[in-house]
Amino acid sequence: MENYFDFKKFNTSIKQEVLAGITTFLTMVYIIFVNPAILSAAGIPFEQVFMATIIAAVIGTVTMGLFAKYPIAVAPGMGLNAYFTSVVATQGLTYQAVLGTVFLAGLVIIILSLTNLRKALIEAIPAPLKYGITAGIGLFIAFLGLKMAGIVVPSDATMITLGDLTSPVTALAIGGLFVTLILMAKRVSGALFYGMVLTAIAGYFFNMLSFNGIVDMPPAPQFIHIGDALSGVVTNGLYTVVFAFILVTIFDSTGTLVGVSEQAGFMKDGKLARTKPATLSDAIATTAGAALGTSPSCAYIESSAGVAAGGRTGLTSIVVAGLFLLSMFFSPAISAISSLPAITAPILIIVGCFMMEGLAKIQWRNFDEAFPAFAIILTMPLTSSIATGIAVGFITYPIMKAVNGKWKDVHPLIYVFAVIFLIQMIYFPAH
Repeated sequence: MENYFDFKKFNTSIKQEVLAGITTFLTMVYIIFVNPAILSAAGIPFEQVFMATIIAAVIGTVTMGLFAKYPIAVAPGMGLNAYFTSVVATQGLTYQAVLGTVFLAGLVIIILSLTNLRKALIEAIPAPLKYGITAGIGLFIAFLGLKMAGIVVPSDATMITLGDLTSPVTALAIGGLFVTLILMAKRVSGALFYGMVLTAIAGYFFNMLSFNGIVDMPPAPQFIHIGDALSGVVTNGLYTVVFAFILVTIFDSTGTLVGVSEQAGFMKDGKLARTKPATLSDAIATTAGAALGTSPSCAYIESSAGVAAGGRTGLTSIVVAGLFLLSMFFSPAISAISSLPAITAPILIIVGCFMMEGLAKIQWRNFDEAFPAFAIILTMPLTSSIATGIAVGFITYPIMKAVNGKWKDVHPLIYVFAVIFLIQMIYFPAH
């Protein structure tokens, strides 16, 4: 195992990788309850989505861990599930037909991943955009943590404002944040994980965390009828929906892959090793997940929490996948933990800080490089969409370069996707 994952090269250990896997799992386990809650509004049975979410996460994350050997988890994506539900609701479609669009999108992404297109795309992204994507994701997840903790809340006057810091959940989250910061400052190995454990213990003793059972038998997975689903796509002409799923899934995952890889130090001269298996992971998970009853899967930004905790190899991903499998049987306990956001919110805030490092490498005096990066950083948290932030960066970067007479410095793929993104954002945005 140590030789397969090359522990010596990354100066890691089994203990460090396991702790990192647990950390990543705890920050993203909410998806096995949130995803069924969202998709059940589209008519898919809760139990079916519950099992589909777990199985898709296991398939994608194991593929990532064993073949790409990266500490990056894959699961059905937030945002994509909301878009799925909105398509069903606004167009009066059956959920089976929309699952057909997801299945088709998955097949197309598999084909694209087997070619060199996604690898070329990762390598074509200019350095300022890569650093902007990483920092934008950092702000995105830090803002998510602040919202989960209730530290910031919606406001009619100013969009957001400071929350009630004396509310129990918010106070616990702030306490957990400072405890974890102290552990980080003291360079305690596994500080993020231990911070979550201490916060959970405090929540239990303050009667904020209660368990209504620990173990339960999982429901049996159910497959949809693929033939009927695909015929629904053709009958209703849902090709733009297929395209939207392809575009958002690819760029959500690409953005996360680039961001987390930059954070972990995997990117060398703008290139990433083992790109094909890494990009195949979300494609395979998307296709399998659609057959079982869930929306598209993508690489998870919460993987950055595991990287921050020391995860550097695919073993971290294998641990995450194993915990997802176990979660089938421990749904009552996991539901209780994931229902208290104060446990994971501090981790997301701290990890957001870690992901700001690349900003120092942006040439801020070169406006044609600085502004596209800034646009990404600004857009991601404000729109709650990684894909939208990337789209804005891809559109503004070639424009800024071209008007400065530097159009030859831009890779042709960037021009192509700038046009695609512009069309997508105008005519069929994925909300």
